Amino acid sequence: MKRLQWPSWMPIDPYILLLLGTVGLAALFPARGTGADVASGASTAAIAFLFFLYGARLSTREAVEGLRHWRLHGTVLACTFVIFPLLGLAARGLEPVFLTHNLYTGLLFLTLVPSTIQSSIAFTSIARGNVPAAICAGSFSSLAGIVITPLLAASLLGNSAGGFSTDALVKIVLQLLVPFVAGQVLRRWIGGFVTRHKKVLGYVDRGSILLVVYTAFSEGMVQGIWHQVSPVRLGGLLIVEAALLSLMLAFTWYGAKVLRFDRGDRIAIQFAGSKKSLASGLPMASVLFGAHASLAVLPLMLFHQMQLMVCAVIARRRARDPEAAETATTSVPPVAGSRISVGTGTRSD
Repeated sequence: MKRLQWPSWMPIDPYILLLLGTVGLAALFPARGTGADVASGASTAAIAFLFFLYGARLSTREAVEGLRHWRLHGTVLACTFVIFPLLGLAARGLEPVFLTHNLYTGLLFLTLVPSTIQSSIAFTSIARGNVPAAICAGSFSSLAGIVITPLLAASLLGNSAGGFSTDALVKIVLQLLVPFVAGQVLRRWIGGFVTRHKKVLGYVDRGSILLVVYTAFSEGMVQGIWHQVSPVRLGGLLIVEAALLSLMLAFTWYGAKVLRFDRGDRIAIQFAGSKKSLASGLPMASVLFGAHASLAVLPLMLFHQMQLMVCAVIARRRARDPEAAETATTSVPPVAGSRISVGTGTRSD
């Protein structure tokens, strides 16, 4: 049976449909009572296992070798953890006329999470950019985000999320950082197994995140917080996120040009520096926000799909640039049919 293909001009990730279906399931059949306790415990275990796998997959040798291109990686990190948060803080002026307090909190959290890996690589490859740089930049961002994102959240969000506290930092360390480090330590013995079974473990990734989404949105339904969101507010959120994405795409491209990076590096910087990871952000939000995680991750889920659709169009246009032919031999062949397969896969997105 052939896999159904979405129109090339509308690259909706099927995994996003699964996420939306999970949200719908939580709305119709939210976990309550004992079921909620079981779902919460399973979600906690799933998040820890997810970051253990992230640690087991990250090649320490590749990360060390990538440090040679420190200017590029420093630029991506600055875009991800400095420029993005500054734009998020600037958006505070839109509250409460354009965004509710909870939606703004989610938007600000979105600006704090790390960049993607898999989709940055795929788009950079299609656009014939510097693929190895995209791999290292995405990996560095994900690794740094385990520490930087909670620290930024502590300083910028405080208790405004209605559940974030100093204890959340301890949870981050125990639930995210410790499993990640354990994965790195054990990579020497389990790295081969993880590589051989990456497809199956990719399904484990996806299933874990779906469980996190179901638990978070179930808590939101039980708390009744969805009554705070109207279609008008959602429309306003989409407009704000479209503006945020446009600004970052322009800043990463023209800023990299001002810094005199070559074409291949500019492409890697644009795709790695303008995107945010759903796979990293969802578990972190679950730990940081607790019962308020559903509204906190809504802006991230919407931004994730928006960035995929927009970047897919940009990547195809970049591939047709006259300069692209000159650098074609330095890029990994694009994904078959220019189909972007983004989810968690074998890397964090």
